[in-house]
Amino acid sequence: MDWIEIIVKTTTEGADMVAQAFYEVGVTGVVVEDPIDIELAQLEECTWDYIDDSILANMSEDVLVKAYISNDASFTDKYAFIKERIEQLGRQSYGLEMGTLEINISTLNEEDWSNNWKQYYKPIKVSERLVIKPSWEPLPALEADELVLEMDPGMAFGTGTHETTTLCIEAIDRYIQKGAEVADIGCGTGVLGISAILLGAEKATAVDVDSNAVRITAENARRNHVEDSLEVIHGNLLDPIQGQYDMVIANIIADVIIQLTDTISDYLKPNGLFITSGIIQDRLTDVVGAMKTAGLEIIETKTKGEWAMVVCKLNA
Repeated sequence: MDWIEIIVKTTTEGADMVAQAFYEVGVTGVVVEDPIDIELAQLEECTWDYIDDSILANMSEDVLVKAYISNDASFTDKYAFIKERIEQLGRQSYGLEMGTLEINISTLNEEDWSNNWKQYYKPIKVSERLVIKPSWEPLPALEADELVLEMDPGMAFGTGTHETTTLCIEAIDRYIQKGAEVADIGCGTGVLGISAILLGAEKATAVDVDSNAVRITAENARRNHVEDSLEVIHGNLLDPIQGQYDMVIANIIADVIIQLTDTISDYLKPNGLFITSGIIQDRLTDVVGAMKTAGLEIIETKTKGEWAMVVCKLNA
């Protein structure tokens, strides 16, 4: 089968919104090639290079959002929808700098498509103790306390390399207590819930409104041999879960996090932690304000690139 590679030129701010246009036509994974990500990764002492040298040498100054769509009878309609969405972003940028939004397409065969995905993903150390490794890559040399999470890209958002995901995993690594009970809200691929279990949680509940994400989370749990410790639920945010947790994690968007703060106390044990990201830095003040209004204590804020993470606590 042939595949069509679609590349949109944008900015760091615009990448997630461009990616959403692809997700709306059923694309289940995108590549975001951002020079800023590479610069930040190279500054991290604990991070391996996860992109081949040849890619670095030829990297565009623009942020490139790449997706692959099968070249079948449905392609024309899907491409028309994507083109319309991208043009709409150009007209309504919601205050974000979106870049040129130039679209380029090319045809790839099955083998080229597979290789195009794989060249972007290498083992990467995402926190003090956790390394994320694609299944086709050999296991890197590890320190005595390091752990490996095997996660393949291309199926749903959340391979572990996005700034918001690494911010959350770093916080989980710092704050997780052995035997903790954790909830991962809007779980995507399940990378955060699985990370929590590998780092010491006794069990985790992962929730997503997308049935595809629920299926992939379950597959990734089996891949990492934590399926007995991870319950995966199809539902919207906190609606389908009951009980209280030592840690609730939500890597979503600022408006949804603000919404969650209204009731999150009902789902946290005394001194339980709420770890959140997906927050554009411009919205950090709004999120922190909502948490304080809800009576939560701010423990930590941290930024990476354009994104922010907040850890807050329900005091006993």
